[in-house]
Amino acid sequence: MLSDKEIQKLDQPKVLLVAPLSGHHSTLLRDTVRTLLTEHDVYITDWTDARMVPLEVGEFHLHDYIYYIQEFIRHLAPNLHVISVCQPTVPVLAAISLMATNKDPKLPKTMTMMGGPIDPRKSPTQVDSLAVEKPFSWFENNVIYSVPHNFPGFGRKVYPGFLQHSGFIAMNPGRHARSHWDFYQHLIKGNDDSAEMHRQFYNEYNAVLDMPADFYLETIKIVFQEFRLPAGTWKVEGKLVRPQDIKTVALYTVEGELDDISGPGQTQAAHNICKGIPANKKQSFVAPNCGHYGIFSGRRWRETVYPTVAEFIRKHG
Repeated sequence: MLSDKEIQKLDQPKVLLVAPLSGHHSTLLRDTVRTLLTEHDVYITDWTDARMVPLEVGEFHLHDYIYYIQEFIRHLAPNLHVISVCQPTVPVLAAISLMATNKDPKLPKTMTMMGGPIDPRKSPTQVDSLAVEKPFSWFENNVIYSVPHNFPGFGRKVYPGFLQHSGFIAMNPGRHARSHWDFYQHLIKGNDDSAEMHRQFYNEYNAVLDMPADFYLETIKIVFQEFRLPAGTWKVEGKLVRPQDIKTVALYTVEGELDDISGPGQTQAAHNICKGIPANKKQSFVAPNCGHYGIFSGRRWRETVYPTVAEFIRKHG
């Protein structure tokens, strides 16, 4: 016979955590998963490094990402809660919008969107400005490379992880330099706990992957240059993405006050374009003194952000 504690575990809300495909492995969300697991039944996407995928497998486009999300949702339904972090907020909203338009019976109960570029025109960051300042042809000609022969994906066109990593470092070189100096000081003083925290963070931060060129370039054009989602002009293989058709899925947006990747207001924009969701099913939260990574990893995530996410899921479960 099951104990009360075991029964409670079986009744935990089911969560699909959609990890970013933006240069890092899904292990970047290790702390997100660890915290969610205390009260939820958690499933997470795991995107394959494009350099490891043979050419004969075929191409991978932004619409393929959307279709995968829909498959995951249908597979885990019913009574599912979807959490997307950063990049996937846009394709997740598109996936759920298309399901709502088609009156799909397997829609999730809630969608929580954390630090994502729903509308990059609001509080544009250095990342957003780069995408607007450079023409689309610049990205095609300057950041796309072929996978070398010593990988299974030999010949596949990709946006290499090392370029994404260089871009992340270049955004805040002073901060990274200070972090490594502090790490050196911790080692000298024998502050092993702080030194280990540094190692763990940079082990994840430096673990990059290559993205399929088609997926990357389409994301640049559709999300960051033409703003098709908030403009209402995005068609996925001829089907118009209509967030206003979502009526039963509760929406929660989470932003960091100091986010320098997805600026304040970019994720909250989802509330304006999801006009069909009743006000009592909408909620937003801005984490004070919190940067991009802090909203899903570290002390601020665990102590400030997570409790609000868990409460929202319980409220609409």
